[in-house]
Amino acid sequence: MSDADMVGNTVSGAQQEEVHPEASDRRGFMRKVFLAGGAAAFTSMGAGALAFADDGSTATPSASASASASDSASPSPSSSATRAAGGNPLAGLTITEDFYGLTTDGKQVDDLFTIHSQGVDTAPVVAAARAFLAGLTDTQKKATQFTVRSTEWRQWSNLDPGEFKRQGVSLADLTDTQNALGTALMKAALSADGLETTERIRRLNKAAGELVGKSDVFNDELFYWTVMGTPSDTEPWGFQFDGHHLVVNYFVLGDQVVMSPCFWGSEPTSLEIDGETVSVCQEEVEASLAFIQSLTEAQRKTAIISATKADEDMKAGAFADNAVEAYAGIRAGALTPAQQRKLLAVAEAFVNRAKADAAKVRMAEIRAHLDDTHAAWIGGTGDDDPFYLRLHSPVIWIEVDCQAAGPLGPAYGKTRADGPSQRHIHSVVRTPNGNDYGRELLRRHYLTSPHHR
Repeated sequence: MSDADMVGNTVSGAQQEEVHPEASDRRGFMRKVFLAGGAAAFTSMGAGALAFADDGSTATPSASASASASDSASPSPSSSATRAAGGNPLAGLTITEDFYGLTTDGKQVDDLFTIHSQGVDTAPVVAAARAFLAGLTDTQKKATQFTVRSTEWRQWSNLDPGEFKRQGVSLADLTDTQNALGTALMKAALSADGLETTERIRRLNKAAGELVGKSDVFNDELFYWTVMGTPSDTEPWGFQFDGHHLVVNYFVLGDQVVMSPCFWGSEPTSLEIDGETVSVCQEEVEASLAFIQSLTEAQRKTAIISATKADEDMKAGAFADNAVEAYAGIRAGALTPAQQRKLLAVAEAFVNRAKADAAKVRMAEIRAHLDDTHAAWIGGTGDDDPFYLRLHSPVIWIEVDCQAAGPLGPAYGKTRADGPSQRHIHSVVRTPNGNDYGRELLRRHYLTSPHHR
């Protein structure tokens, strides 16, 4: 029996995800997505890189039909990325295809991610997740827990909950005791800096919502928990925390952790709240500017792919899991050691939001592919200029995007017509070549674990 056949049998025999109470609403939304963005082509490619399909129980009819047709088929990657700048928030969003992962040319690089001991202490996050689930009512747990292969992993968005309906339980759904258990889970997964970043994003969201009179949508409570699989010391599982300007996907397999995709952003990035100036996203902005300002004029000519900053330049945000983007900009191998350190500092600003041991493993992985890392810049290079920076290697994708004012623009006196600024930041972190959501590790787990054969 081939590996593809083995995985196909495993997946087709796996327990199907139970339909959740809000599934019909989500399907309705995704049908709107399908109509607004256009169906992405799905082509069966035989026993290819991913080798097993999504659990299609919450996907669109197109994706479900494709998965049913062949559980061992690999999807075609899509070059369709995110919604058009300033356009319909549904435009361009797709989940009409199975997961393949972000690539440079539609082909995954093999053997980048393997199952091996990495020494990350995942026991605290396993214990915290078990305690969180145990603290939920039966109804809440049913709405919150999905299979580890669920398409719920991919149905995250940085949009506010008025534009994009989530599943799971929100902080508003939970008691103080239950919220304390959720906070303990976040503390177990994130560093102090990571936890503080999530709290500041939520505080700014609430304060801005109050200033524009839309607290029912923009607040610190409409952030949603879902848990994929069952928290385990040995079996794959994970969780997702999803809300406006804040998304954390966290996959665990033994002592390995994949924390991507993650979305970190804010509008505005700074406000006075109760007499205190609360700021967020400053570290990544400062690190990005320090990098570009370290380059020589000749190097900048290569790194800067456009001097004109659009309202939005992000390529691999929500619903762009299968984006195809070629390398662009300057290659890290052409930088001096000091410039390379500044480039790595941008990655560290995001990676260090995980616990120290997980961050150390991740940074080692990034450094191992440093020569193949590319940095592309759009916009000006002055301290206050709006800009876009993309770091891209076989194992890391980071975008830092200064955007024009959105619905919270009135909170800081800006409209979309004013153009992009550092007051509205969107950033996304991904693992290219199929390991977002830990999917490549999950695939290998099904291939190699005797109890899945």
